[in-house]
Amino acid sequence: MNQRARIAMSEAEVTAFVRESRKLQLGTINPDGTPHLVTMFYGLVGDRIAFWTYGKAQKTRNLERDPRVTCLIEAGDDYFELRGVLVYGTARLIDAREEVLDVGMAVTARMPGVGDAVDELREYVVHTGRKRVAYVVEPTRVVSWDHRKLATPASA
Repeated sequence: MNQRARIAMSEAEVTAFVRESRKLQLGTINPDGTPHLVTMFYGLVGDRIAFWTYGKAQKTRNLERDPRVTCLIEAGDDYFELRGVLVYGTARLIDAREEVLDVGMAVTARMPGVGDAVDELREYVVHTGRKRVAYVVEPTRVVSWDHRKLATPASA
């Protein structure tokens, strides 16, 4: 077995990692073809990554033109701690007001420090959601790695 295959996460490991994480790097394509990268908090709609953003944001304009996205979720500081999931896919627009708010609530519920107070933030989500749209990422390819599966130099 090659090293790439040794460090790949199983489907269950990918699902757990995506559920446990909160932020991702979102890549869209600028008009000149260069990547536009931003850090986003995200939620889940079923098992799909979902995020919301302002309707006039650069990422929104990019997605209107080309819905292809790349999402990177990663963790770890030391080489032998590095884990990540890279999702290539298409961002499907959600613009029905109630569905946008559902995504907003899903994102908000996963933010640090929110815990059980998520219902108390609904008014904020409704207020800020007036100018937002949401997206669900439909994956076309998923790549993962977990360097914890490698032998560390001390144990080799």
